[in-house]
Amino acid sequence: MAARKLFLLSPAHCGGKRAGYLMNERATFPLARRIQAGGITLGEAFSFLSGLYFRGKLAYAERFGEPLVITANRGLLPAATPVTVEDLRSFGGVDIHQGDPRYREPLARDLVRLRRARRPVVLLGSIATAKYVDVLLEGLGRRLLFPADFVGRGDMSRGALLLRAAARGRELDYIPVSGAVLSTARSRTKATS
Repeated sequence: MAARKLFLLSPAHCGGKRAGYLMNERATFPLARRIQAGGITLGEAFSFLSGLYFRGKLAYAERFGEPLVITANRGLLPAATPVTVEDLRSFGGVDIHQGDPRYREPLARDLVRLRRARRPVVLLGSIATAKYVDVLLEGLGRRLLFPADFVGRGDMSRGALLLRAAARGRELDYIPVSGAVLSTARSRTKATS
């Protein structure tokens, strides 16, 4: 039996308007009440913050493997990890940038563990941005894959694609991030190895 894939889910923004709604102690909707009462899962929080795109990533990763979420300052966490308002504030206080050691060091530490696990690793996130790809390629090299169908699609389209694939039980094809040619309406770039 093949080892279950590890899916790395790019994070939701924790400093925006939706985060403010979720963390507002006067909010009355059920998810806000639950986080105020002690916590919700990281997957639930980021699904609320990011909407369709993160919901698609999470549904797909749960269907075909194990979801690990990239965080701003705690490396990779299972999507089922309980989080509190304080955790979300902590995530929102760190810029996700490959040059920020508060982001980079915990992620690099967890990538060492993934390298040892020798399981397929698939990024469900943008490969056109250095803030994920630089650190992930440094840690995983050619083992880092992504869905080929992501090329040329925006966030909402990728989220819908992932939700459909999860609902149909149809796993997408993956290609290495290293050396991938990324086509968009505006530019063509090549991911470095």
